[in-house]
Amino acid sequence: MSNFPLQNGVLHAEGVPLPQIAAQFGTPTYVYSKAQLLDNFAGYARPCAGRDALVCYAMKANSNLAILDLLARQGAGFDIVSGGELLRVIAAGGDPGKVIFSGVGKTVREIELALDKGILCFNVESIPELHRINEVAGRLGKRAPVSLRVNPNVDAKTHPYIATGLKASKFGVAFSDALATYRSAAALPHLDVVGIDCHIGSQLLDDAPLLEALDKLIELIDTLASEGIVLHHLDVGGGLGIDYGAGDAAPVPIASYVERVFARVDAWRADKYDGRPIKVIFEPGRSIVGNTGVLLMNVEFIKPGEEKNFCVIDAAMNDMARPTLYQAWMDVQPVTPRQGEAVTYDLVGPVCESGDWLARDRALVVEPGDLLAMMAAGAYGFTMSSNYNTRGRAAEVLVDGENVHLIRRREEPAELFALESLVG
Repeated sequence: MSNFPLQNGVLHAEGVPLPQIAAQFGTPTYVYSKAQLLDNFAGYARPCAGRDALVCYAMKANSNLAILDLLARQGAGFDIVSGGELLRVIAAGGDPGKVIFSGVGKTVREIELALDKGILCFNVESIPELHRINEVAGRLGKRAPVSLRVNPNVDAKTHPYIATGLKASKFGVAFSDALATYRSAAALPHLDVVGIDCHIGSQLLDDAPLLEALDKLIELIDTLASEGIVLHHLDVGGGLGIDYGAGDAAPVPIASYVERVFARVDAWRADKYDGRPIKVIFEPGRSIVGNTGVLLMNVEFIKPGEEKNFCVIDAAMNDMARPTLYQAWMDVQPVTPRQGEAVTYDLVGPVCESGDWLARDRALVVEPGDLLAMMAAGAYGFTMSSNYNTRGRAAEVLVDGENVHLIRRREEPAELFALESLVG
């Protein structure tokens, strides 16, 4: 995380000391680096330059309007999974014509909204969904562009909750059923069958499973073409992981992966697809925003225990769900490192759950009032946060060089029950 350097004994976000941000905006606060965000996106955009390709940011990773606006200005499209996310794209100035709508449970109202706004494509995940989209499009006098999300039964070798490409997954159409499903889609009068999609899971450090899935998609595209169903785009999904500092193998560089995808696609088009054009779409999320952010938090108490020592912080599982939900290892660093003998702590929050921990067995030299930073917290941090225990969600701040922008203020308790009513 080169844009969060330790300078003069203090962690910074680009050119701004993190204690300055804590003093101005309080804690817990998510702090993002604009430079890191743009650099990560460029890892995809540069190899795509001059090609028929589109990078659709998977906005479930971090959907703050400022993040979406910055990416839209760079030419990004967006991968969405709800009508609300589509409205966010529009509010941020994004182009609906660059939106891919994924997800297994699209409602009639969401389909109507997407057709009205003119999205690029629906990633369809079942035959009932095909019929629903066809019915809505017919009623509105429109034609719906669709792609099938094909489940290639490739093991991504990641956490079970974020592995989406196996037979037992709720996502996608089984590879063995894909040909028949495409035939059904092509027969429906209000659909345009335009593409194929695949997403096998998240936090992949090796691109071998992704390339294996790509090979299976190419095989299916050839079979479809032989039946007269010629596709216009190939969506390889997302899934590239980031370095969380746990000592795992280094993730494959973004540009290297993108170049390997194009090498395969170019060779196939020249050899078997008669050189026909096909747009390549990527759906990255974590690899664009994961290492752009830290979660800034304050040490409230040090609580020695008979079997465990606890460092009680003001951030909690409602602010960052990944550790307790996925047993995810997140690196935690003192903002101003102290000298002294380290003590092993579990970092826990104030939420009334034994599962409320953000890190376990960490050797730290800390005192109450110290600031800590959870590193690589830009993805699936704020977007998965909640108001459990009537806790307002954290503030979000974007740093651009030496400039600090509040991009979401902290929620106040009264706002959390403002929509509720007493009875009688």
